[in-house]
Amino acid sequence: MAPIPKVKLGNSDLEVSKVCLGTMTWGEQNTEEEAWAQMDYFLSKGLNFIDTAELYPVPPRPETIGRTEVYIGNWMKARGCRDKIVLASKVAGQTDAQRAFIVANRTGDPFAPAPRPRMDRPNIRAALEASLRRLQTDYLDLYQLHWPDRYAPLWGQRQYRPENEYKGEFTPPDIEETVSAMGELIKEGKIKHWGLSNETAYGVCRMCETARKLGVPGPISIQNDFSMGYRHFEEELAEACAPSHYNVSLLCYGALAGGALTDKYLTPAGYEGAPANSRHRKFPNFQSRYFNPRLLDAAKDYADLAHKKGMSLATLAQAWAASRWYMGSVIIGATSVEQLKENIAAFEVELDKETLDAIDQIHLRKRNPQATD
Repeated sequence: MAPIPKVKLGNSDLEVSKVCLGTMTWGEQNTEEEAWAQMDYFLSKGLNFIDTAELYPVPPRPETIGRTEVYIGNWMKARGCRDKIVLASKVAGQTDAQRAFIVANRTGDPFAPAPRPRMDRPNIRAALEASLRRLQTDYLDLYQLHWPDRYAPLWGQRQYRPENEYKGEFTPPDIEETVSAMGELIKEGKIKHWGLSNETAYGVCRMCETARKLGVPGPISIQNDFSMGYRHFEEELAEACAPSHYNVSLLCYGALAGGALTDKYLTPAGYEGAPANSRHRKFPNFQSRYFNPRLLDAAKDYADLAHKKGMSLATLAQAWAASRWYMGSVIIGATSVEQLKENIAAFEVELDKETLDAIDQIHLRKRNPQATD
């Protein structure tokens, strides 16, 4: 077992633990008491990085939006531990009109009429101020653009389709406005750094070059979906984000592919054989890219390897993600402290070359089964 290290993100001095506590279930699948128990345990292990979003918990709905940040804010105030936490949150990008409650909630009434969210200066500022109020803090260590404010293939899609580009009233704001807004918030001390999420290589390059042009500190991180079942980051994105180029650290979410890369779905009944409170049983239409028979088929091969090596599939998947050269921090999620303990323990495991080579061989046979097109 190796101790869990801390790493610096991008070109910054922001030092975070190699494992990050994800929070998107808090307020939907988890109570506030359960969220506090997870944060208490995480902090007790000497870990410091917590990630949230104005959108959380998920699946997002007006009845619960923002609840996750409220839980975190209440906990930090009660524990007096803000200075021990590297705190990250996110501002939502453009989405369909049914999620206008994201914007409405920034003023405290998610049921009020509101426009669709955008990444222009007023929206970014309003979103940040609302997050700071809920989190009961006057700054964020890392503020991330949750997804592009333009059409891009997301959520398992890989093919770019020009007919889906936003046009007319939905034309995205100029990237210069988005980047300059982040620069202003840094100057004001409301955020220390900013990052990207669910971005493409094109988006990384545009954001970084625009930051250089405007004299704004560039993004230090990119939070993207990444797992043994979805290794697309290793392609053009890894090149763009490499230390020798833009130096943008990967914050990996989905290392367990929504639970598909764990032992709980490896039953003859597949997803239907999982516990009733598992994500794919409770919300089968949410994050459907993980609800995928091709992914389950590949998971069986990875599980065989994991068990041969004397570990669970979840441990293999998370230890593998942490081993990547471009990895800043791996975001984990849990619905119980026991699950959290198992997930954190995975980051004390170092995989040997034989195991890493075996993972690559499975990948060559069953490449990126999480992709949806």
